[in-house]
Amino acid sequence: QLQLVESGGGLVQPGGSLRLSCASSGVTLDNYAIGWFRQAPGKEREGVACISSSSGRTNDADSVKGRFTISRDNAKNTVYLQMNSLKPEDTAKYYCAADRNPLRLYSRCQLSASRFDSWGQGTQVTVSS
Repeated sequence: QLQLVESGGGLVQPGGSLRLSCASSGVTLDNYAIGWFRQAPGKEREGVACISSSSGRTNDADSVKGRFTISRDNAKNTVYLQMNSLKPEDTAKYYCAADRNPLRLYSRCQLSASRFDSWGQGTQVTVSS
């Protein structure tokens, strides 16, 4: 059974950086598109970035373009979200999720939460001085 575990969150000053990790034990993530989503208190869940399974193509939200980078290390069975130039509005709980639909194996991932059917517990990111 696929279990996703996020790590790397914390408190950082504006302009700082963090790298989030999404790992799975026992189940390879190679065949799944992986997405990062975030949700701040009182706000709707927002798609941040995703990486496709076969092609490795990525898709980023406009709000993070040029600042966040998603990548995967298949040898470590881990997907990363490198977050630079962090802003207070980036404060949220960040979740990784897997799209396990085999019909989308060769498609570019989309930042639609309904496509993702396996979710981690999340890691908190707080950007504050």
